[in-house]
Amino acid sequence: MRSIKVEGLDIPWTAITLGCMQIAPSKEWGDVCSVEEADRVVKTALEGGIMAFDTAESYGGGESERRLGRALGSRKNDVLIISKITPDAEMKLEAYQSRLEGTLKALGRDYVDAYLVHWPGMYIDTMAKTRKMCDIMAALKESGKARTVGITNFQAKDISLMANAASLFTVNQVPYNLLKRAYEGEHLRQCEKANIGYMACSPSARGLLAGRFDEEALKAPIRREYYLYDQPYFDNSEIVRDTVKEIAQEINTAPINVALAWVIQQKNITTAVVGARKVDQVKEFCAAGDITLTSDQLDRLNKESDLFHNWSG
Repeated sequence: MRSIKVEGLDIPWTAITLGCMQIAPSKEWGDVCSVEEADRVVKTALEGGIMAFDTAESYGGGESERRLGRALGSRKNDVLIISKITPDAEMKLEAYQSRLEGTLKALGRDYVDAYLVHWPGMYIDTMAKTRKMCDIMAALKESGKARTVGITNFQAKDISLMANAASLFTVNQVPYNLLKRAYEGEHLRQCEKANIGYMACSPSARGLLAGRFDEEALKAPIRREYYLYDQPYFDNSEIVRDTVKEIAQEINTAPINVALAWVIQQKNITTAVVGARKVDQVKEFCAAGDITLTSDQLDRLNKESDLFHNWSG
């Protein structure tokens, strides 16, 4: 599987990162993955060449971190582990340190490879708060308990509040796929300027681009509540989904791998974060890390994606 070297990390970051929200109970996905299944999913990702795992203290109240740590076992220091702090913590170094210690205890590890601030929201909405957050995250990085630090869902206006401190952060985890490209334009330019790579989450549009909209798939609250699964977006995305399927047939792979390969080949992408709770799904999408779409295939996907975005605004 392709990977890139990221400054501050000894282990190359694979093109695909396993998203670990689904391996624990959550209001978004429900309680659908057992401890045993979670263990198999993580081990299957390792076998498929995935060497990066994304979790958060808020995923299952820490259960995602605990299950991930147990599943990795003796391999936990051979991979990259990314976790996140919910920014409702008091804006003091001691509060952030306490949250990070909780994450490390859950993972059974002495450090995380990347520690991300999970959403800016109302907690980090002024220059003073933003600079305080930057100082705290810099201290956590200096401590060695977070090898690198990052952010999630930060837009151009949030990056601008950081001023020169923006270059502290390694990645910005944002939703990005053929049907959702809101983080292009000025958001992308600000991150490129600060050398902040994108961790593209939801690269298959929560499974829509993978063709997962049967009765079982739609039981997940995160899909039932997602606008792309509703009308008129669902019908209007059909031509994009059909183009994904056509190219998948041409190169003899699953549609999800075409959707992921498109994301991986876009500007400023560090990795695509893909979640799963089934071993077969993990085996399927591991192949995307070795797929390179041709310029013709990219042009066809871009054309239909552009049409969809011009319609949806």
